[in-house]
Amino acid sequence: MRAAVCPAYGPPDVVRIEEHQSPAVAAGQVRVRVGAAAVNFPDVLLIAGQYQISVPTPFVPGSEFAGIIIEIGEQTTGFAVGDRVTGTGMYGAFAEEVTAAAATLARIPDGIDDHTAAAFGVAHRTAYHTLRSVARVRSGDEVIVLGAGGGVGLAAVQLAVQLGASVTAVASSAEKLDVAASYGARHLINHRSAPLRDALREALPDGADAVVDPVGGELSEPALRSLRRGGRFATVGFASGDIPRIPLNLVLVKGITVLGFQFQDVPTDEFTRNEDELRSLLVSGSVRPHVGAVYPLAETVDALKHVADGRAIGKILIDLT
Repeated sequence: MRAAVCPAYGPPDVVRIEEHQSPAVAAGQVRVRVGAAAVNFPDVLLIAGQYQISVPTPFVPGSEFAGIIIEIGEQTTGFAVGDRVTGTGMYGAFAEEVTAAAATLARIPDGIDDHTAAAFGVAHRTAYHTLRSVARVRSGDEVIVLGAGGGVGLAAVQLAVQLGASVTAVASSAEKLDVAASYGARHLINHRSAPLRDALREALPDGADAVVDPVGGELSEPALRSLRRGGRFATVGFASGDIPRIPLNLVLVKGITVLGFQFQDVPTDEFTRNEDELRSLLVSGSVRPHVGAVYPLAETVDALKHVADGRAIGKILIDLT
């Protein structure tokens, strides 16, 4: 099989397309023929050796995939050859075949293609659990989404609108903001055109109820300052590469709640509720991931650069058909 391989840590250019043996299938695992894989910013960090968890080289990057099961390992239950599934892992997805524990997979609903399934998982699940169980967004809330053109940010725009919120989208280009507007964002702010603090004050003179922040860096503090008393600030990640330092006096004076999102912290009953609601939104067609670009496996380096350079709008995919 063909696979994208990271032979040594470095920029995306280090990745090579090579012929590899198909991975062995252990007990409790399945082998999946990959139809599409999504490129996420942590993939870039893993390749650079800059992620909080390191993977020994050489390795096949890629953490999110969709495809069809072609082999079942011993003691594996719940799936059969021919089932269409989606899954996530730390690495391995940028290949024509991947093995995965059956317990980590989910069936792709009828009528959903591989591109949609691969693009939907991580970003939309992160955004929805953050909105529902961390930021506690309700109908009528004013919600600020930072990085509104990226995978998680654009998903948060779509899903906050579905929850009945009024969304202020903050992004780095007019193109990204146009896409956010097409998914229902009410206020659009290009943070490279004017100071973010001033722009938020003009757009939301009474303040916001919640902020969803997958970016960090210099955008976090002005967004936090824009919260009204009792607001919620949900930090999801640091795509900017810079972890912000928040003045705690703002938290004290305004009674703000600052929360971090991780899947394992969502209460079990809420996790199940959120997953069911999100799946219903996908099946009904109420929400679809925005796919900004699709690359063949041979152009994996270009796909990684697209994400690393901050040019991605929505999700970037690698097609392996």
